[in-house]
Amino acid sequence: MIVIVNCKAFEKGIGLNAVKLAKVCERVARKERTAIAIAVQHADISRVASAVKIPVLAQHVDAIEYGAHTGWVLPESVQSAGAVGSLINHSELGVPPEMIKKIVQRLRSLGMISVVCAANPVEEEHLAKFKPDMVAIEPPELIGGKVSVSQAKPEVISESVRRVKGVPVLCGAGVHTQEDVRKAVELGAQGILVASGVVNAKDPEKVLTELMRGLSRN
Repeated sequence: MIVIVNCKAFEKGIGLNAVKLAKVCERVARKERTAIAIAVQHADISRVASAVKIPVLAQHVDAIEYGAHTGWVLPESVQSAGAVGSLINHSELGVPPEMIKKIVQRLRSLGMISVVCAANPVEEEHLAKFKPDMVAIEPPELIGGKVSVSQAKPEVISESVRRVKGVPVLCGAGVHTQEDVRKAVELGAQGILVASGVVNAKDPEKVLTELMRGLSRN
């Protein structure tokens, strides 16, 4: 099981706050004996990776190589900063399928982890054929909300697990409670992708600990 905490561009998840949150994730990972990774802004990768031993991910990279690509994100640059991989195709920064394939290949060539997001089981099945390390199912309409996909649309998870073979399926979108996590794992998810529910919580450590215990109840 793995949990990925996505800081997005929330105030509580950038700069020194990103470091603070990463340390929370590290403490909970150690205490609950669960794999937790954190996805941070590109500018924060180095400072976060220097402060913790848990995996640090970029939130996006591009399928480019060294050269004249002003403003694009070179995979080697995030790797040298300390990232071990990247999210790809989050609904807030969608990427065309052929470009997703190229990004996955670039990351693989560097020995880096790729986590590809998809909006529905059909898209997820298609993108899983590119052989990323993980795929995450996140219906866009539930992202950032108070109702999780495991409660609102459990069939989305079970159908994704049925369709995707050989690639771990993570569950995201609206995950806030221990029961959300328990249900997702019960439906076949092999981890969760969380953001606002943890990053913007008054007590992120308490919330994250509760979520982890949803994993252990199965």
